[in-house]
Amino acid sequence: FAFYFSVSVLNQALDWSADDKEIGVRGKTDQQFIFVSGSVIKAWDLGVATMKKGEISIFTCKSDYAYGKNGSPPKIPPDATLVFEIEVVDWTGEDLSQKKDGGIIRYQITKGEGYATPNDGAVVDVHLVGKYNETVFEEREVTFPIGEGSEYGICEGLERALEKFKKGEKSRIVLKSKYAFKELGRPEVNIPPHADVEYVVELKNFEKAKEGWSLDSDGKLEQAKFFKEKGTNYFKAEKYQLALKMYKKIITFLEHELGFEGEKNDERKALLLAAHLNLAMCYLKLTENLEARDQCDKALELDPNNIKGLFRRGQAWLGMVEPEKAKADFEMVMKLEPSNKAAANHYSLCLVKLKEQKSREKKIYANMFEKFAQRDREVGGQTMDVEETPAKGLLVGCDVVPSLQKEEEWRRNQPDVMNTLGEWGEDEREREMTDFERENPNILMLNSTGEEFKNM
Repeated sequence: FAFYFSVSVLNQALDWSADDKEIGVRGKTDQQFIFVSGSVIKAWDLGVATMKKGEISIFTCKSDYAYGKNGSPPKIPPDATLVFEIEVVDWTGEDLSQKKDGGIIRYQITKGEGYATPNDGAVVDVHLVGKYNETVFEEREVTFPIGEGSEYGICEGLERALEKFKKGEKSRIVLKSKYAFKELGRPEVNIPPHADVEYVVELKNFEKAKEGWSLDSDGKLEQAKFFKEKGTNYFKAEKYQLALKMYKKIITFLEHELGFEGEKNDERKALLLAAHLNLAMCYLKLTENLEARDQCDKALELDPNNIKGLFRRGQAWLGMVEPEKAKADFEMVMKLEPSNKAAANHYSLCLVKLKEQKSREKKIYANMFEKFAQRDREVGGQTMDVEETPAKGLLVGCDVVPSLQKEEEWRRNQPDVMNTLGEWGEDEREREMTDFERENPNILMLNSTGEEFKNM
C-alpha cells in the first residue's frame, strides 16, 4: 500500500522529523509511505485493508493494536492510544512469480491460519471462480495434487500461487497469459489465446505430501514404487512432462544410500536405474537430447552394460548429430545382444550419417583449396595449368600451382631473422661500426653526449 498519513497520541500531536524511523516508516507527517501487509502495526494491517483508493479515514487505535505496553520511545509513550489520519494513494498485490515479472499477483481477501503451506505433491481442496473480462468462465470445487494440476484443468500460475496459501486463505489471483492458458487459450469457455485471467481462490484444506527425510527405508521404497507407477501411466498417455515429474521424485527419495542395506539397497538401485532410464526416454520423446544423454550416463554408472542405457544414449548422440559416438554405443549393444535388430538398424543409420558427413567435408575442403589456389595464381600474376604435384601437409588429392614453388624459393633467399635477432643493422647506424661493435653486433656504442640515442 502507498498512502499519506498524519498521527497523534490522543490529545497530543507528534512532530516526526525526516530522520525518525518508526516501524519501518520514515518521513514527515503528510508524506507518502509504502508498506507491505504484515510488516506494520496491527491497526494499519486491519484498517488500511478496508479502504478504497483515494479514501481518507481517521483511525483511533488502542495500544493493543499499536505499540502496546512498551510504546515506542521517545515519541510514543507506553499504553498510548494513537489517532491516524490516512489517505490511500495506491496499492498493488504481491508478486508470487519466481522471476518477479508480475505474472502472478495475489490480493489477499481473507487471511489463512497457521504457518504451513502446501508442498509439491500435497493434495489440496479448493473452491475457485475464474473470470475473463469480468465474466465468470468457471466456478467449481476441486481436489488435486500440487504439481499435477494440468490433469484437473488447473493452470500453472494458479498452482504456483496455491503453494503460498495457508489453510482457510481466500485471495484474488491475477495471471498473465504465460502463466494461464498461454497461446492456446480455452476456446470451450471463450478465452482467446494470450489472454490474462483472474481467479478468486479459497484453500479449504490440504494434506502435505510425504518427504524423504520423514520416512524410513521401507517408506522411501514404497513412495518410489508409487511414483514409478504414476510416471508409467502418464508416459503411456503421452503426458511426458508429468511423467518426468514422477520419475524425478523417485530419485529424490532414493538418491542417498543412508539407511539401505542388503536386499533393500539392491531394490533401491533397481528403482534408481529404472528412473534414470525412463527419464532418458521421456527426454528423447521431448527431443531434449542432451538431458537424455545425461540420464543414460547416470544409468550406466549403476549398470555399465545396460542394453537400454547404451541404446538410448546412442539415440541421444544421433539427435545431437554425433554419429561416431552413437555408432560406438550401438556396436556395444550388438556385442552384448547380437540379435538386437533395433541396434543393427541404428548402426546402419550411423554409417549412412558418417558417409554423408564425410561427403560434406570433402566438398567444403575442395572449395577451400580451390580458393587458395586461385589466390596464389593471382599473386603470381599469371594463370597456369595445375600440375599434379602432391602438396606436403595438405590433403591428398589437392594440387599445387608453380607460383607456390616460386614463393617458396623467394622465402628461402630471405635472411634468417631468428639468427640476427637483437643485432643492430647497418641501416640503423649513422656511422661506420667500430671493431668492438663488429665483435658484439648486439651492442651499439654511443658518443659522450648520447646524441645518437635521441631518435631511436
